[in-house]
Amino acid sequence: MNISDVREFFPILHQTINGCPLAYLDSAASAQKPIQVIEALTHYYEQNNANVHRSVHTLGSRATEAYEGARVRTARFIHAKQAEEIVFTRGATASINLVAGSYARAVCKEGDEIVVSAMEHHSNLLPWQQAAKTTGAVLKYIPLQADGSFTIQEVENTITNRTKIVAISHISNVLGVANPVQQIAQIAHKHGAVIMVDGAQSIAHIKVNVQELDCDFYAFSGHKMSGPTGIGVLYGKKALLDGMEPIEFGGEMIAEVGLHDASWKEAPWKFEGGTPIVAGAIGLGAAIDFLKQIGLDVIEAHDKQLTRYAIEQMKRMEHLTLYGPEEGRCGLVTFNMDHIHPHDLATVLDMYGVAIRAGHHCCQPLMRHFGAGATARASFYLYNTEADVDQLLNGLNKAASYFEGVQPG
Repeated sequence: MNISDVREFFPILHQTINGCPLAYLDSAASAQKPIQVIEALTHYYEQNNANVHRSVHTLGSRATEAYEGARVRTARFIHAKQAEEIVFTRGATASINLVAGSYARAVCKEGDEIVVSAMEHHSNLLPWQQAAKTTGAVLKYIPLQADGSFTIQEVENTITNRTKIVAISHISNVLGVANPVQQIAQIAHKHGAVIMVDGAQSIAHIKVNVQELDCDFYAFSGHKMSGPTGIGVLYGKKALLDGMEPIEFGGEMIAEVGLHDASWKEAPWKFEGGTPIVAGAIGLGAAIDFLKQIGLDVIEAHDKQLTRYAIEQMKRMEHLTLYGPEEGRCGLVTFNMDHIHPHDLATVLDMYGVAIRAGHHCCQPLMRHFGAGATARASFYLYNTEADVDQLLNGLNKAASYFEGVQPG
């Protein structure tokens, strides 16, 4: 499939907003869905809707086969050693909370360290704050450079033999640059720590090989890679998952239940209590097939080219501030315009059919690092074109003209 033909598979993009073509530039928040994913969900609900693992009838067998087949496809997609290393969750947030609520609370004690960075999305920060409070562990931060990034030397200086867990984003949802996860993993393992990687922003844009990264845990969400909402993945090395206790209890995850005690199934099923997210997993499998058909290397090159194009054009604009490193960005630009609040800017852009995100992007510590209460963010994906970027630039010029002479109150 040629990436220039991809847009035709996304029905939602074939509409106008306020009389203008839709330029959807908010894929970092949630990506749009191709018809292949929509049809996979429809087919499940129309033909195979049933609970999994429990029923011997035909629909139950079909549903179970499709659900577990999605687990196999997901494992292959990120190069896990086996399907049993894939836990289906409600999203990346739930995946990280599972590790923080089970693994961290079991291995951390008073005086131990959990290492994070101030660039993290709140979903990869709040769970570790709570784990530290519960266990008495110390939450340590890798110092940031002025542009929001950090150096590998600062990682070396921060991780010690007291460190039990390092939690880091693969690609920042504000900076758009990839962190050196493989090197960080080596440092963490040298000190006897495990590494938890938030892959919510990377999974859709670059090839992910958990064996090469040698990460211990990797979390991502389906909806950011053109899959359905409500489905996420936790990859964990099998030995670690086997040693972890579930944090949700109920049907489906048990081996045997007595009046006063119970035992659990093996991983990953012991972490999937209740009726699983069957349709979501099936839709995720369809999204994986779609992305593989295009090729993650092709998607990465496309997204980086669009990002470079946007940055080159935006650097020429007066009264516009770009945040984060200029080089190596994939899929997004974060910026502000003088005297225009990001929410006002987003409202004006919407008048011209351009959808961007405005706010703190669930990264308030990083916003404070930049001295900004909020920023605007335009994010790109495989269905975007230079015409979308041009529409953004035109909207920014319109906004600058609209607010010309307006001083902040």
